[in-house]
Amino acid sequence: MHEKILILDFGSQYTQLIARRVRELNVYCEIHPFNKVPELDKSWKGVILSGSPFSVRDKNAPVPDLSKIKNAYPLLGVCYGAQFLAQNYGGEVLPSKHREYGRARLNYIDHQDKLMQGIEIDTQVWMSHGDTITKIPDNYQIITSTSDVKFGGFKIMNEETYGIQFHPEVYHTTQGKQLLQNFLVDICGCSQDWTPSAFADDTIKGLKAKLINDKVVLGLSGGVDSSVAAVLLHKAIGKNLTCIFVDKGLLRKNEFKKVLESYKDMGLNVIGVDAKQQFLSQLAGISDPEGKRKVIGRVFIEIFDQEAHKIKDVKWLAQGTIYPDVIESISVNGPSATIKSHHNVGGLPEKMNLKIVEPLKLLFKDEVRRVGASIGIKKELLQRHPFPGPGLAIRILGDITPEKVQILQEVDDIYVEGLKEYGLYDKVWQAGVILLPVQSVGVMGDERTYENAVALRAVSSTDGMTADWSHLPYEFLADISNKIINNVKGINRVVYDISSKPPATIEWE
Repeated sequence: MHEKILILDFGSQYTQLIARRVRELNVYCEIHPFNKVPELDKSWKGVILSGSPFSVRDKNAPVPDLSKIKNAYPLLGVCYGAQFLAQNYGGEVLPSKHREYGRARLNYIDHQDKLMQGIEIDTQVWMSHGDTITKIPDNYQIITSTSDVKFGGFKIMNEETYGIQFHPEVYHTTQGKQLLQNFLVDICGCSQDWTPSAFADDTIKGLKAKLINDKVVLGLSGGVDSSVAAVLLHKAIGKNLTCIFVDKGLLRKNEFKKVLESYKDMGLNVIGVDAKQQFLSQLAGISDPEGKRKVIGRVFIEIFDQEAHKIKDVKWLAQGTIYPDVIESISVNGPSATIKSHHNVGGLPEKMNLKIVEPLKLLFKDEVRRVGASIGIKKELLQRHPFPGPGLAIRILGDITPEKVQILQEVDDIYVEGLKEYGLYDKVWQAGVILLPVQSVGVMGDERTYENAVALRAVSSTDGMTADWSHLPYEFLADISNKIINNVKGINRVVYDISSKPPATIEWE
């Protein structure tokens, strides 16, 4: 059983980032809502209290029950967590005279304190709060301050309980990794043994024990998550795994053939299903984004179910669910508002009456890639950009026709291959082309044209939860625009999307 760190979530936008930083230090951690604390045993080595959009002074502020945690496990309160530890045990938190948000520098550090070992005077930290601690209990001692924040960090005497009002998990806190390592290793005593290869070994052993000789069916998408899940399962149960790869007619150019060939090289048992006609005929005339998703989801379930029933005695449905999906469903405020229907195989478990196995449900996307590398999956597959489940259907604004799909496939192929040729593909998190329901006047030779426009999209991100538009070179954009217009009949205008997420989403639909 691996050592674990518990992160209690109070709804902060940074909670997942805390988890990522802890895991980067090869320590396993789990995020749980503050009001749903799991059973604690010897495998739990410490607890971190996250920040929060709430003020500790609010009537409806989240209040955790720390009776079985405080002074029983090492405890680190971050921002809201620190303010809760101050106010709830006899200190005082008041509104800041001026909002403490952004970069600050530590001008006092108690270098005798274990949490602050190796942290330098004048190091930069990131503040993000509207309240501040104005008084701490008598048995608390200051361990760090800034010019504006006297109680920048504290420790409770005779306890391994700490609080800091800045965020060590963000990039702008330059020695945040050192501080977290001090907490995890020197204070909690973690051995830092949670590595990609250790995860893979443990997962394969666990799958063997759980599935034994049962048969499993998995829906492959050609993407990173389902591919890594498939290889882990294959290593555990071999021929008892059957993968189904459905061509909806909405994949990238020649992708169905390429992906099937790549899976054969990996030794996987894959059934390829050409269902282009079923999907495109059912989508005819539908323009609403949610309408498209629902049709695609329904038809996919019908086809997948039909193919799966050709395999005798299947007992399990495997899914490439990853940790952000799990967190989303158990967040402090419950599942987030639906922005768009989930594009996974939702609905299949109920329809097929199968048990679910999710080998990756503890991992973030970048961790999935590292695990994939540790079990020998080729870099070309692991570094593939995310691709939406509904495929090009949500990159064609308006109704879908075979002609529009073909046009978009051609444009997309020029764009993606261009990114690879210019050495830009691996610098981008996700790239794609949107076919706009807009026609504009153009001139080709001596002729006037009235044809469609496309928008190129490229973003940089770590996990897709937030994303910035990629600053691609003008020379590249000019070259790609020229190639698209000259080679794809029906397109006479190319634009580049410079919207970030939030407020925009990565996909347009």
